[in-house]
Amino acid sequence: VFAKQRVDVLHLQLQNLLYEVLHLQKEISKCLEFKSKHEDIDLVSEEEFYQEAPAEISRPHLTANDPHQLTLARLDWELEQRKRLAEKYKESLATKEKIQKSIEVKKEHLTSLQPGLNAIMQASLPVQQYLSMPFEQIQKQTEVARHLPPPLYVLFVQANAYGQACDKNLTVSISGDVDEAKALSKPPEDSQDDESDSDAEEEQEKTKRRRPTTGGQLDEKRKEMLKRHPLSLCLDLKCKDGSILHLYFYYLMNLNIMTVKTKVSTSTDLSTAISAGDLLKSDTLLSCLYTGDHGRETPNPANRYQFDKVGIVSFVDYVDELGYPYMWVQTLGGLHFPKDSSEVCVEINSLSASQMESTMKLLRGRVQSRLALHKQFASLEHSIIPVSSECQHLFPAKIMSSLARWTAITHEDYMVYTYRNTCAGSEITCNKWMICLIHVIPRYPAVSPLFSLCLSWKGERSGRTDDNLRAMESEVNVFKSELQGPRPGHQLLTNQISRLCVCLDVYLETEGQDDGVEGPREFPREKMCLRTVRGPNRLKPFKYNHPQGFFSHR
Repeated sequence: VFAKQRVDVLHLQLQNLLYEVLHLQKEISKCLEFKSKHEDIDLVSEEEFYQEAPAEISRPHLTANDPHQLTLARLDWELEQRKRLAEKYKESLATKEKIQKSIEVKKEHLTSLQPGLNAIMQASLPVQQYLSMPFEQIQKQTEVARHLPPPLYVLFVQANAYGQACDKNLTVSISGDVDEAKALSKPPEDSQDDESDSDAEEEQEKTKRRRPTTGGQLDEKRKEMLKRHPLSLCLDLKCKDGSILHLYFYYLMNLNIMTVKTKVSTSTDLSTAISAGDLLKSDTLLSCLYTGDHGRETPNPANRYQFDKVGIVSFVDYVDELGYPYMWVQTLGGLHFPKDSSEVCVEINSLSASQMESTMKLLRGRVQSRLALHKQFASLEHSIIPVSSECQHLFPAKIMSSLARWTAITHEDYMVYTYRNTCAGSEITCNKWMICLIHVIPRYPAVSPLFSLCLSWKGERSGRTDDNLRAMESEVNVFKSELQGPRPGHQLLTNQISRLCVCLDVYLETEGQDDGVEGPREFPREKMCLRTVRGPNRLKPFKYNHPQGFFSHR
């Protein structure tokens, strides 16, 4: 029994010792796995620590071989640095408060100055007008420009920049309802239905009584789709002769396109020339400013699907009211509608700026050429062919043929006359009649007018049946560079008509006459020709040589 008790005691002691071993192992594991907070602190590197920390903190003789002492020293250095930064932070906060107080004082001072500045600006308005420095107007216009739609705003910025840098005769202004534009720029608020049931029923009855027809609904949808932005942009382009081209730009919000209308102001009366009535009209003045750009159809491909929904067949029916959507107008506003998939989209400001200068030059050139044509048409209606002193050397001193009548016809009539092989437009006479059909291209004088001839003498003759008439057409159509005159060639049309009169003189004077007939010749020879005819086609000498004064073959 005694031995058994002793075994039990020893076994119990063994169990206690094993339990203590397990407990110590757990404690050791906890110590090994313990993570101190300093491990989360981003301490400086050891090299930087030994370089920057003072010797009383770094203690190289202790920390060099003892990682624990090194860590403690690095923590002490971190604490020292943070204390310094905390002091700097407090100083910065104090400085910030002082600066804020100073700013508040200055703001109050500036606020008190505003009424005085407004009074000074009002008093200086006459001085601004006298010195042509409208600061007040520019400030108001800039404030209104904030409410322009993006395309018109791009055009406003680029046109102002171009006017200030390159063209002092270009002025930009904004017109329209500013309050309505502000209302459009505000986000729509969620409306809450707080009406009573009786009011709702009454409104429903009114709606039933006023139910629109299908046609009325389409008209309303068309009006909404073609709605313009309440603000528009006006560019006034002044020319050297004092004439002004007014360009009115509009933005169609739902179609995302821009349109333009035009008006020309001059110091002289332009109602004298009847045949020149279409030269300065809005629908023809800017046509084909760039090749193929007639401004009749919308350039936005998405509009075709929008039109189908509301029953619009073509945009051309609305251009007189809304303006003309030329491609160059879209470019000036930063709108880009690529026609080819290979075209690359560009940034809107650079797109507008890239064509601003060239477009302004083309617009000014178009107005000047149309005004020059208008003056020429007015003279031609009175059977006067004006020739400037710079172009006198292109023609002989004496021209027998003269202009009998000048009339204008439509393009449709022109095509009919051309098909019938007859000509109309101007009649040149030298006791015999020559009818000349002249097609003036919109891009005149860059593209010269085209002449077609028909002579009524000894039967009907035209350029299709008579080689010499064809040669006369070549003189004015092919060799037009000789008739350009001073640049930019605004006198080309009248020079061509004068050359045609000279060619008619040569044609009639060199035409064969029956020698058996007594008496003076019907057309006495007054032009000096080296040879009257040449070649199997019996072509006549239509080329005038200055200053010798004789005619020769080409």
